[in-house]
Amino acid sequence: MFKQKPVHYPNLKTVLMVEYFLQTRKKPISKNQILEKLPKKIMRPTLNITLEYLELSGKVFVGRKGIEWMRQENREFEITLRRAAEKFK
Repeated sequence: MFKQKPVHYPNLKTVLMVEYFLQTRKKPISKNQILEKLPKKIMRPTLNITLEYLELSGKVFVGRKGIEWMRQENREFEITLRRAAEKFK
């Protein structure tokens, strides 16, 4: 599944921290800049695994100019799905 075999997997708190950090960015950012600006320090392999997970899930784009958040939340679609799910309960 992952390109490299991780020494250890990131915990949920780390994944959410990186995810939130990338959501608040307006333009692409490099891995080095992410490591410098995160509120808590993480190891580079942990960041790599986290970014790979976010890329596989379609939330970020990793390109030559850096990493950029790309998932757009559609509130109307989300509300429609919840209403439909409630009908089947």
